[in-house]
Amino acid sequence: MVILLALSVVSVAIILERFIFYRNKARLKRKDFMLKIRQELKKGGLNRAIKICEDNSAPFVQVAHAGLNFFDCSEKEISNNMERQVIIETVTLERFTSGIGTIGSVAVYIGLLGTILGILKAFHDVSISGSGGISVIIGGISEALSTTAAGLCVAVPAVAAYNYFMKKIDDFIKDMELAASETMDLISAIKK
Repeated sequence: MVILLALSVVSVAIILERFIFYRNKARLKRKDFMLKIRQELKKGGLNRAIKICEDNSAPFVQVAHAGLNFFDCSEKEISNNMERQVIIETVTLERFTSGIGTIGSVAVYIGLLGTILGILKAFHDVSISGSGGISVIIGGISEALSTTAAGLCVAVPAVAAYNYFMKKIDDFIKDMELAASETMDLISAIKK
């Protein structure tokens, strides 16, 4: 039970941290941002477009920023720089998510292990005392089953949060790839 309690504390901490982190990163909408960048670049305001990027922290903004910073380079270099930035941002987005997934997977088994050990202890106590009957065994088994319930109480929210976070990360990756593509199109159109 102590291990499950510790896992639940870690799980809640990760869930809260990641939820706040993703909410802050998702405040800006990619379409609105790219419209601003398009307008600035059409006016010839490359430096202003870069400044807009520096004022925001969304992952797709960092990808566009990586492309705009290499404006004078070849299209291949611009594309490579944006691809690298997608990888960097993805690593940041995935931080701690494997921990919550592991907790979701392991907590159930820890609960089952506690149940098995509790049942073994109940039968062992009956065999040592030589008496007791079904009422002694039922009391021990009901106590042992509480670890399974605790394991499930830790695992279910962790697995749900993990699935939610994976969906959010996929959404961020799609936005980054679209921003990279749009930025490349804008740069190519301006250079012509």
